[in-house]
Amino acid sequence: MRKIHLSYRLQSERPAEARIHNDLIALLLAVRTRGSISAAARELGLSYRHVWGELKNWEATLGQPLIVWERGQAARLTPFADKLLWTEQLAQARLAPQIETLRAELERTLALAFDPEAHVLSLHASHDDALPLLQTYASAHARLHLDIRFCGSVDAIRALNEGRCVLAGFHTRERPAPGSLTARTYQPLLQPGLHKLIGFARRTQGLMLAPGNPRRIDGLKRLAAWKLRFVNRAPGAGTRVLLDELLAEQGLRPAQIHGYDRCEPSHSAVALAVASGHADAGLGTEAAARAHGLDFLPLVTESYHLACLKSAIDQPAVLALRQVLARAAWQSQLAKLPGYTPEASGQVRAMRAVLPWWTFERRRATAAAS
Repeated sequence: MRKIHLSYRLQSERPAEARIHNDLIALLLAVRTRGSISAAARELGLSYRHVWGELKNWEATLGQPLIVWERGQAARLTPFADKLLWTEQLAQARLAPQIETLRAELERTLALAFDPEAHVLSLHASHDDALPLLQTYASAHARLHLDIRFCGSVDAIRALNEGRCVLAGFHTRERPAPGSLTARTYQPLLQPGLHKLIGFARRTQGLMLAPGNPRRIDGLKRLAAWKLRFVNRAPGAGTRVLLDELLAEQGLRPAQIHGYDRCEPSHSAVALAVASGHADAGLGTEAAARAHGLDFLPLVTESYHLACLKSAIDQPAVLALRQVLARAAWQSQLAKLPGYTPEASGQVRAMRAVLPWWTFERRRATAAAS
């Protein structure tokens, strides 16, 4: 079975018929229609040598003869070439609606490059239920297109620092304490004067439980004592950092949580594991729990931040996003998501106020002493 490679090209005029072009099929059709290689070459605007060479190359690639090569006779297709031409035309006919849909979607998407009023903004972010809503809203109401890639909070900030995105989405407990695991995780990645924070949302995280909470789970200690099945998030995820911090505060070790090493990539995946009966509990957002019909035990309220470099804070795409976040209509839509409320939405926030482990006076004193 030969493999298929698809490609497309940009041109000034739109062909009436939606087809996927294939050079070999075009050659075979021209030979069949014109009855000779030289006539096929003229129709295609190519040289005889080029067409002859391409047909020979295709025969070698496919391992099948394509042309009946008889001196003094009109060129004709072999039975295999006839069948290949027919099956390709059949496939094109069957796939025409999908090809037309794909062509239209490509045209709509690529039109952004030619629209001076449209913006594209790359965002690596910890998984969050509100971001797809924001993506849809911004595209529909502000011609702002968010290119979102979900990953862990730590990976998102690293991507920002390495220049692989313009914004990084991460979350922390409200005013995380100096010396906390949250502070030790994020402080090395963020620098006052280099990074800026944009307000986004406040959300609730807690234990997602089976409907009716049949295991009578009332917290992490119950999970550990009864060795109930837990499903975790991957290392580097902000929710994993949160769990480790909560365990330490309650005097629990990760080894005491049955399933601590079992990881899922998103809040929705954790919720599905609980809903399907493959786990008794998982840490995640209230929105994900409600979306899958689960019970929810709230544990903490946290802030979801959008970080960017200071040099990007006034770029047109970032400004457009800040304006979208500040709209009352967007904030009203966000507030309908279970467990979510707007928090300084669209505002540039002081890092010291949001992440209070930054004590600039001490930093200046240390720098002066050195």
